[in-house]
Amino acid sequence: MKRVVIALLLALGAAWAGSAPAQNADERAVVWAVGDAATPGRAANRVAALIRRADPDRFLYLGDVYETGTRAEFRREYHPRFGRLAHITIPTIGNHEWGNRYSGYYPYWRARKGQGQPRWSKVSIAGWELLVLNSQEPHGPDSRQIRWLEQTLEGATGTCRIAMMHRPRFSAGAYGGAADLNPFWSRLAGRASIVLSGHDHNLQRHRPHRGLTQYVVGAGGRGRYALHSGVPSLAWGRDDVDGALRMVLRPGRALLEFRAPSGRLLDRSRATCTPG
Repeated sequence: MKRVVIALLLALGAAWAGSAPAQNADERAVVWAVGDAATPGRAANRVAALIRRADPDRFLYLGDVYETGTRAEFRREYHPRFGRLAHITIPTIGNHEWGNRYSGYYPYWRARKGQGQPRWSKVSIAGWELLVLNSQEPHGPDSRQIRWLEQTLEGATGTCRIAMMHRPRFSAGAYGGAADLNPFWSRLAGRASIVLSGHDHNLQRHRPHRGLTQYVVGAGGRGRYALHSGVPSLAWGRDDVDGALRMVLRPGRALLEFRAPSGRLLDRSRATCTPG
């Protein structure tokens, strides 16, 4: 009888553990992000070398392979810099490779990953959910992409989500804010905490808007764009140095650091989120 009781208790314990949400407080991932870094020149080489030296757990490429994302430009500009990181890379497409996406972007990633690159997707990293969005595809309120995002977030709780897309909703750079991205923002509000983008060739951290903090990481080595003064949402920015964003993700919190190609710290911020 005693053995039966012990076995029953062990079975109940296993069932309870299987139904409880799995979250390891010690889980940790170092993630680097940059955009606009696949371009000719030593500046891009230095940014890429910084990221490779860091040996990240994940690498987020925020778009743009110059000049037009052809197969040859992926081979010549992107692959020598970041090809060895392909197995840990999560990319999103930029405007420069959009026109040649079927001959450049999609074939490159299919060859490196052994499967087609989805237009949009989600990935779990260290207690956070990464939403990979596409600012080049239609994203109006009735678009397939926004419907996918709504379905993905339906019934979701908490704010431990990071969204990435090439173009930024908020920017103090040459392009300014992109109001056409509002459908993304309105669906992410209250469900996410961080938005990562490239496109503007500088480094920016904005003040939270509806609970979302926009980071612009477009100083990957292409000629930099000046920042405009007097943009109320801008909390920190640099247009005189290249760099990338280093993130240390843990369940419920994140450390975010802009780093120069030498590794020098440029800006440090922290984010917390509410687990779902």
